[in-house]
Amino acid sequence: MRVGVFTDSYRPYMSGVVRSIETFRAELEAEGFSFFIFAPNYPGAQPEERVFRFRSLPAPTNPEFTLAVPFSRQLGGALKNIEPDIIHVHSPFILGWLGARWARRLGIPLVFTYHTLYEEYVHYFPLLQAVAREVTRKYTIGFCSRCDLVLAPTAAIREYLLQSGVQTRVESLPTGIDLASFQGGDGQGFRRRYGIGLDEPVLLYVGRMGKEKNIGFLLRTFRGIRERVEGVWLVLVGGGPAKEELAAEAEKLGVADRALFTGPVPPERVKDCYAAGNIFVISSLTETQGLVVGEAKAAGLPAVAVRAQGVSEMVNEGVDGFLTPLEETAFAAKVCELLSNASLYQVMKGNALTQAEEIAAPRMAQRLKAFYQELCTINRSGGVG
Repeated sequence: MRVGVFTDSYRPYMSGVVRSIETFRAELEAEGFSFFIFAPNYPGAQPEERVFRFRSLPAPTNPEFTLAVPFSRQLGGALKNIEPDIIHVHSPFILGWLGARWARRLGIPLVFTYHTLYEEYVHYFPLLQAVAREVTRKYTIGFCSRCDLVLAPTAAIREYLLQSGVQTRVESLPTGIDLASFQGGDGQGFRRRYGIGLDEPVLLYVGRMGKEKNIGFLLRTFRGIRERVEGVWLVLVGGGPAKEELAAEAEKLGVADRALFTGPVPPERVKDCYAAGNIFVISSLTETQGLVVGEAKAAGLPAVAVRAQGVSEMVNEGVDGFLTPLEETAFAAKVCELLSNASLYQVMKGNALTQAEEIAAPRMAQRLKAFYQELCTINRSGGVG
């Protein structure tokens, strides 16, 4: 089967969307599928087989991200040569919109993975945020309804889409975790590199440094935790537009000496970060899945998370972590409970490893394969496309 993937983010930029594309691609190409990626260009991006790059411009609100110019004289010829059986888009904007247009033109099924609560990102627009939120919500719901299948990373997001008025088929399909990629990391080497004692507890966050991730909550909570737990660190891994602002907030809160901002880490070294951690912490209110929670579980890290949207399905309350309300004292209490109760910690650590198997990449890829095959069978009988 030949799959055309249209995405507004791709390597070398790293995000949950990119990891999702790469994970499913690797699993299904091993079974003979062919994936053709249509993505923005980035400075330093090297030519790759089956990757079609569009001329792009830096995003005004995030210089690390580029926006594709969705015009190319070569695109039509490329798609006719490829003859895709299905088009899978990973954004409702720019290249996602372009992919949807070509799916209809070619008469083939259109799949859309709803990775992001897009209306929660309108803070990147300086004016008319309330209007932008409503326009964005209506646009994305309308886009979903024009697809043949919408994939939601969790059941909670599937329900949200249906309640919002999506008029097409919506299925829940988490991004699978390549378990081996997050196991066997050099945690001691990571700790030595940053001057962290081998016995000092580490609270770990991995992800984008953006306002929507609510990282300020972690910093404020950490201020209380460090008063109760000797030698504790908060390690924040990743880049993003809010990194400098957050570092300044850490200084203001008086926790900068123990709040470590590593910046972006190469993908092959992320497992070292997880291996160095004791507890994974996340307070984002906008996750559709919380892929990093699954990665942390694959590394054997229990999680403490704010109960919200997709993350609530990634943490099994009282089994491999805790879910708390958006209250600093409640969050801090659960972190301290895990750090002070060695037997509970070891049970949750083991449970995290076991639960990670439930969303292992091969298992999730087989579900995606079945969806693709079903849609193509229906399309051959004249049902979609």
